[in-house]
Amino acid sequence: MAARLLTVNADDFGFTRGVNRGILDCHQNGILTATTLMANGGAFEDAVRLARAHPSLDVGAHLVLVQGSSVLTGAPLPPTVPALVRALALRRLDPYGELRAQMEKILAAGVRVTHLDTHKHTHLLPPVLDAVLRLAQQYRVRWVRRPFDLPLPASRNPVPASARLARRAMAPLERRFEAWIRARGARTPDHFAGFQWTGRFTADDVIALLGALPEGVTEFMTHPGYCDEELRSARTRLKETREAELRVLTDARVRQALDECGVRLASYSDLESC
Repeated sequence: MAARLLTVNADDFGFTRGVNRGILDCHQNGILTATTLMANGGAFEDAVRLARAHPSLDVGAHLVLVQGSSVLTGAPLPPTVPALVRALALRRLDPYGELRAQMEKILAAGVRVTHLDTHKHTHLLPPVLDAVLRLAQQYRVRWVRRPFDLPLPASRNPVPASARLARRAMAPLERRFEAWIRARGARTPDHFAGFQWTGRFTADDVIALLGALPEGVTEFMTHPGYCDEELRSARTRLKETREAELRVLTDARVRQALDECGVRLASYSDLESC
């Protein structure tokens, strides 16, 4: 049987110190292999320090066009995805210029960027995807997130049926996304999980995912962290759920299930030879 590889990525590295600490704990004591760094995060410098001290943690760029402040101008970014769509339509925001400034900040801090994704999956929008793929080519970053969940059995899927139906409606968008990725010479993992799972999944759900994992490379997106006062006061819906995800990612039963299911953990650095 062909190999089944799993890269477990934590978004929002650099958001708060509690999030940073939770990500590192999941890497050292759990199944987390990679993370993506927010250049405009309030705990960016703390994240860079941790990344330097723990080089086995793969670090990519979590490119941000929604929420927080612009790295390029210092002005507030659009607060929501609909506001971003309006800003793009009215040409009030240059996605390439902003995201390039974020990449430059991360690289200037001495971080080697192995993969790219976007906050709130904004690279599903064509102007943002174009900017992300330009950056992937310019900085020779091979891997870009493919944010379309693989289908899972309804009996072990924490996502409501209505959300699963919405996922099916995204099939035409998925085909266009993949065609654009191929045309621009970028790579994505073969499969993805976590878009609709955020803040919902349990250890039993992840164990079931491992048993149903298809052949090839799968990225599992997660959002672990510690819900301290800094996070409680931050603008995010993901607060207590970050600690719940942390417990899942460090659960000994999940690690055991990896071995029993024949799934191998991999970082994006490990995938460079694929």
